[in-house]
Amino acid sequence: MTDDRFDRDALKGLASSLLSRGGLAPEMAEVVAEFLVQTDELGVTTHGLSMVPYYLPELKSRNMTASGAHEVVRDNRVTMVWDGNYLPGHWLMKQAIDTCVERAGEFGMAALAIRRSHHIGCLSTLTRRAADKGFVCYIATSDPSGQWVAPYGGTEPLLTPNPWAIGYPGDGHPVLIDTCASITTVSKVREHINTGTRFAHPWMLDANGQATTDPTVVNATPKGSILPVGGVDHGHKGFAMGLMVEMLTQALSGQGRADAPTRWGGNVFVQVMDPDAFGGREDFLRQVGTLNAACRANRPIPGGGAVRIPGDRAFEAAVRSRSAGVRMPGEVWTRVAACAAELGVSLPEPVAG
Repeated sequence: MTDDRFDRDALKGLASSLLSRGGLAPEMAEVVAEFLVQTDELGVTTHGLSMVPYYLPELKSRNMTASGAHEVVRDNRVTMVWDGNYLPGHWLMKQAIDTCVERAGEFGMAALAIRRSHHIGCLSTLTRRAADKGFVCYIATSDPSGQWVAPYGGTEPLLTPNPWAIGYPGDGHPVLIDTCASITTVSKVREHINTGTRFAHPWMLDANGQATTDPTVVNATPKGSILPVGGVDHGHKGFAMGLMVEMLTQALSGQGRADAPTRWGGNVFVQVMDPDAFGGREDFLRQVGTLNAACRANRPIPGGGAVRIPGDRAFEAAVRSRSAGVRMPGEVWTRVAACAAELGVSLPEPVAG
């Protein structure tokens, strides 16, 4: 399976058509498709169009709500709680970030906890929406129905990877820090299973508590798990981080594992801050620019390339995507093409070169 490159508008049209044919309201399909293509443009191909084959069964089973609106549970102006009613996560997050940016512009900061959203996709794509407007944006998410990561010292999967990200203005492009409390993500595990490859390092834990490179342990009986950040050596750090994310996303939203949900979803915590409400935007950019420059100028390890700031690689990928087309891995295209054939949607041709 070879990788090809495609026109971004063609990919957006494909994703939108597939989701609409799958039952999603057209205006929602348009928003989700745009975020998915933006994600592929950044080079995060595990969370771009790759997600469409996972979303379509959710729409068919009605586990992803295809239309309607979220419920505002509480609105204290600076702090808010929404019930997402399992609507598409990208659709909800567009409204959430825009609301928090508006409130942060008025009050200096704003925070929102969302319960019962569906999957929200790549966090860097979302934080960038606020960072491009000059704001600092922190996002964390968990799925209270999911069990993929064992607590440190245990062997039974209990937590989700619990990703968190922060984006903020920088020199040339935003700084985009996007990580999670586990060593790798569920999407990466699926990618390795789909391609029949093992991880380069022992990032998984089998049911007997032995570290392994085999991603298929998550499908074994009894089930294996993904190791927390730090692995078998310092995994207590990733475990603690995972607990923090579940507190922010579940405890603050008032819904989570205590309610024993069974639908694939995403509880979310969003916080947006305006640098002008603190030390000022000009000084903020001066400090960020000075530190970024010092990091990039740091002498690299022998045989390595220049030091990168989080977001540099994504920016370079986005620039190349605009000039050469958006890269689509062969494994992803095979699954998307199967969905297109089933739903009667035409596939775009790769771009030349």
